[in-house]
Amino acid sequence: MDNSGPKQRPYVISKTLVWEAYQQVRRNKGAAGVDGQSIEDFEKDLKNNLYKVWVRMSSGSYFPPPVRAVEIPKPHGPGTRILGVPTVADRVAQTVVALALQPRTESIFHDDSYGYRPGRSPLMALGKCRERCWRMSWVLEFDISQFFDSVDHDLVVKAVEANTTPEQKWVVLYVQRWLKAPMQWPDGRMVERDRGTHQGSAVSPVLANLFLHYAFDAWMERQFPTLPFERFADDAVVHCASEKQARYVRAKLAERMREVGLRLHPDKTRIVDCKNGNRREEYDNTSFTFLGYTFRMRGARRKDGQMFSSFLPAVSRDALKKMGGVAESVKLFESGASEN
Repeated sequence: MDNSGPKQRPYVISKTLVWEAYQQVRRNKGAAGVDGQSIEDFEKDLKNNLYKVWVRMSSGSYFPPPVRAVEIPKPHGPGTRILGVPTVADRVAQTVVALALQPRTESIFHDDSYGYRPGRSPLMALGKCRERCWRMSWVLEFDISQFFDSVDHDLVVKAVEANTTPEQKWVVLYVQRWLKAPMQWPDGRMVERDRGTHQGSAVSPVLANLFLHYAFDAWMERQFPTLPFERFADDAVVHCASEKQARYVRAKLAERMREVGLRLHPDKTRIVDCKNGNRREEYDNTSFTFLGYTFRMRGARRKDGQMFSSFLPAVSRDALKKMGGVAESVKLFESGASEN
């Protein structure tokens, strides 16, 4: 990208950062936004398009266009969700902000936060969850109802402000503008929003993680420092030592979510008994699904060929259906299984 141009601008944004953001957008691919411009179209005048993003962001005059509404199936369960697809130029601008935030956010994020972070994956969360289910007999699984549609804008901005320097005021400015960007539906309707952050945007993952870092992760460390958890975006599992403890955590967590303007999903928030093969008491909930895998008691084979029962994950029925009913045999865990 050309290094010419005026030197004095209100905000100091590196052209190298804009180029790095473009490279990431290019690797991630993605559909066109409301302007119909594909990545290939954007690259036909790449130098000029990137220069315009840099000039507008550096001068404070960048205003995001509406995002395009696209309905897709949910990745780990039934139903659909609405993505807000930004234009290619807007994805570059959002990625500039995400990259600017990343060094600070990665330094404070909890070790058990796995969603949309470099070097972390759903499989890592599943492996840790499996290990902890063996050590702790009860689980509180929960889902935040309509999280991406319900996030309080003021609290998001407050979290961003707490993690930016005085020289990064531009990060706060553009986050505020993206939060308010309208969504354009296929029939042309424009829907304004005063809450939530668009799923599908390049900056939403870091904003969601930053919000939940304060709303849940850091809160758990203060309130329940001995209880481990795994969180992937707004889906999470908390491991407890007893049913009584799990019920107490659920009640306190519901209060906490209300404090930050959110609500636990009533059907997807449950206490589960991860019973081992030696306990005979019956409990209503003895399985749960996390990130497309169902955890429950299963038969497994040791290395010496002996069979035993253990609380293990396998691809859920809903996930199998979305694979077209055909699941490749992948040994995710030493004692893997398929959902029957």
